Amino acid sequence: QTFNARDMEGWEATYHFPHVRIASGEVSILPEAGMRSDTFDRLAETGWDRSAWLSREVVQCGPEKAHLATVFVRYRADGSELSRFDSMYIVEFKNGRWGITGRSSFAP
Repeated sequence: QTFNARDMEGWEATYHFPHVRIASGEVSILPEAGMRSDTFDRLAETGWDRSAWLSREVVQCGPEKAHLATVFVRYRADGSELSRFDSMYIVEFKNGRWGITGRSSFAP
């Protein structure tokens, strides 16, 4: 919801920092919130309007960490599919909450 609302602060609140993203042949490490202020503008330039989960499956889980295999879809404003990508999310329970520590996707 925060991602589609283009609410960077709310979206980053779902992360743990440092946060790792593996995509486009690169490893990006975000040491703290506020490092990706251009995300929504860059996506909008591709025709993106919103995203949705097609699937999320917990493939490994322990008491404080889980690995999720996911597929997400990007949509245009008219509702047509722009793209879809497989990805892997690592979520951890730290500092009293679950958050995304890292993600790897085939998205650019």
